[in-house]
This record gives sequence, C-alpha cells and structure tokens, in this order.
Amino acid sequence: MDVLERAVSGERLSEADLLALYDLPLPEVAAAAHAVRLQKTDPRVVTYLIDRNINYTNVCTVACGFCAFYRTKRQKDAYTLSFEEIGRKVEELMAVGGRRILMQGGVNPDLPLDWYLELLRYLKAHYPEVRVDAFSPEEILGLERLTGLKAEAILEKMKEAGLDGLPGAGAEILVDEVRLKAAPARIRSADWVRIMDAAQALGLYTLASMVIGFGEGPKERVAHLLRIREQQDRALSVHKNGFSGFALWTLQVENTRLKGKAPGATAHEYLRQLSVARLALDNLPNHQASWPTMGFKVAQAALYYGANDFGSTMLEENVVSAAAGHGRTHATVRQIVRHIVDAGFTPAERDPLYRILRYPDVEAILSEKEPLELPLA
Repeated sequence: MDVLERAVSGERLSEADLLALYDLPLPEVAAAAHAVRLQKTDPRVVTYLIDRNINYTNVCTVACGFCAFYRTKRQKDAYTLSFEEIGRKVEELMAVGGRRILMQGGVNPDLPLDWYLELLRYLKAHYPEVRVDAFSPEEILGLERLTGLKAEAILEKMKEAGLDGLPGAGAEILVDEVRLKAAPARIRSADWVRIMDAAQALGLYTLASMVIGFGEGPKERVAHLLRIREQQDRALSVHKNGFSGFALWTLQVENTRLKGKAPGATAHEYLRQLSVARLALDNLPNHQASWPTMGFKVAQAALYYGANDFGSTMLEENVVSAAAGHGRTHATVRQIVRHIVDAGFTPAERDPLYRILRYPDVEAILSEKEPLELPLA
C-alpha cells in the first residue's frame, strides 16, 4: 500500500511519509486529503463562525519583522482601547448575531495583569452571553516576564475573571531556526507549546495554527505539524481537552520589513500544505480554509483539499490586513454562505468548539440586498 492509501485507511503517517507527500502530484494528495476529511467530519456540511477580532492595543515590544500592525508607545498612532470602546465593538457583534470575540493585542508592558483581569470581568458583567477567547501565548509570555508568575497561575486568574480560551496566534512555524530569522524576539516554540498545554490543562479553548512562507522547506513544515500532533496526543490523553481546530494561512509581507526577504507562499503551496496537514493531523478533525489571505475562490477550492470549515466573519481584522496592504478585513454571513453553497456544501453556523448551532435559511440569506464581494480599501 502506498503512502496515500495508508493515510486514507487511517494509518498514522511518519515524518518520512509526510515528506514524501511534497513530491507526489498535488491532485493525488488532494484526493486523499478530501477522502480523509469526508471520513472525519460530516461530508455534506461546511461550517462557519460569526465572531469579531478585537485588537485592544497595538503597542508591542516584540517587533516582529513580519508585523505591520505594532507600534512603539511613542508613536502617534499607538493606542490602547478603553473598556467602553471594547464594549461597543462587542455590541456591534451582538447586533449581527455573533456571540464570540477573539481578542488580541501587542505585548504592552504598560498594561499590568490587573488590567487584563478587570477587562475580563467588565466583559463578563456586561455581556455574559459572549465568549471571550483572548491573549495569544506571546501575550501570556509577556505577562510571565512582567509579573514573575507562571502561565498556569496567570491563566487560572484569567479563567476565574471570565476567559474562555486562547487564540492560536504566534505558532507560525514551530522551528526556532525559522523563527529567529523572521523575528529574533518572538516566542520560542517550546514556550508556545508550554503555554498552550497550560491552557488545555485548565479546560480552556485552544486553536492550532500554522503560517507558511518564511522560506522554510518541507522538513520544517513537517516538523511543525508533528509538534502540533504530539501536543494534541498529549492534551487529549492527559487533559481530555485539545486543540479544537487547525488554521493554516500564508505569510503576508507587503507592508513589512520582510518584503523582499521572505518569499511568502503561492496558492498552489497553500493548497498542498493544507492537504498535507489534513493527512498529518489525524487527531485533529477540523481544518479551516483561509479566505482572508487567499481570497474566496481559493478558500472554496480548499474545501476539496482537506478543509471542512470556512472560517469566521471576523467583522474586523487589523493584523494580517496591515501586513498584506489590503482591506480584506471581514466577511458577511451572506458572502460565506454563498461561497459554501456554490462549492457544493451545506452551510452550518458553529461555535468555537465546532458544535453546530444552526443551519441557516440559505434562500432567505441569499435573497438579502448586500454586496457579494468583500469591500476593499
């Protein structure tokens, strides 16, 4: 049996097996990935999420070479949102039927741990029905250094204050040689995994992620996937709570210091990597397509390359769009539903844990009067 047949039959692939996938014809790898996707998730359904990204501050001391969003505290456009400003953004989300915020910012040394705890208490007091998935491992590491506390203690305090989970940001490629070239001060691989493990031990939501295009090769990409798979094995066995999904996107460098230094990744590379990830991560059933970095058409294709989820509306996205130099910051429910239906699937609204909340009235949604395409700046 060849490597693709073994993958479809449910056999776990080795590092050598996964490396071999990069030399096989992409249509064959895609067919195997799609076959596995159909086995692991409802073959008729593609899910999506209504949520909002809120970037509470853009002040950051990490200064990643691939980030065009961060500012030093002395720059004129540096900001930290007030609790009331964040609350208004939550209310705008609730007005369109969303009940989850994904909140991230920079590593801002002027914000003490109590500020974060007070923010969480404020949000839960005013919007108890809204999930708060916030503060990437990089931000938690920053608080470790600021307070002298370990991630476990910080996250326990945050959970008591109302935190529901951690975003998957900051993983990029979990190979330190790659990370050091792109962002010398960036969180190291072991710390990212350690902090995610601490969150999983507390029963918090976590997401696994990957960003390709730093100039890494198949060996580094496979090493990343194996590290995610290993942590998922551990989390499910020890904590009974692992990553709820996997999100892959491509590095955006247009407005960053890495422009001309990092190659980024093509749609062909993205689709192959998505298929390889589906075949590698046999313990992680939910894989997202990335319309913000790849556009709607490639995201539709991704539904036949291993993805079973179309991602979220986001409503607001400032980090990736700042690096990319485009205004693709959000999608409407109608846009997402239309593209799922046109790809041949049944759309279903989900929560962050991939539990289906409802099947929308497709006919009613598609008859609404609003633009089909994303607004671009």
